[in-house]
Amino acid sequence: MSRIDETKDFIPVRIAVLTVSDTRGLSEDRSGDTLVARIAEAGHVLAARHIVRDERAEIADKLRAWCADPGIDVIISTGGTGLTGRDVTVEAHRDVYEKEIEAFATVFTIASMQKIGTSAVQSRATGGVAMGTYLFALPGSPGACKDAWDEILKWQLDYRHRPCNFVEIMPRLDEHLRRK
Repeated sequence: MSRIDETKDFIPVRIAVLTVSDTRGLSEDRSGDTLVARIAEAGHVLAARHIVRDERAEIADKLRAWCADPGIDVIISTGGTGLTGRDVTVEAHRDVYEKEIEAFATVFTIASMQKIGTSAVQSRATGGVAMGTYLFALPGSPGACKDAWDEILKWQLDYRHRPCNFVEIMPRLDEHLRRK
């Protein structure tokens, strides 16, 4: 259930979109386009967009660089979350995470089950936090990106969402790195 507290102001966050693919260019990136459109529609800022090959080190390097960028609050990757040998996005994300958001995968699976039934078991979508930045790895299909955004991220990235959301705790994500 999603509830918006209209007495609170919307706070746009800066979101980077990373497409993981050995074969797609920007003109064929339908999943990235799906995310970019939803980010804009929600009132957030597209902070960056890039396509990287299905190479674990390259993915992790881009994630780390964007996490270090103070102009990026959230990174959403699409592609490489399946079970084939070239699907290494989840491993790259976990190389970067300080904390994994385990329930993200569970909630994504529940949302996916409603659309694609037991085929949802083949996704390894994941979420985590690193250097004060949220990271989410989504499957490479436009439908999966739509479902993840519409069912989870749209709400959790809206400061007005109750009873709680990712934006309200964003200032505290890196509190362990600050001096006391």
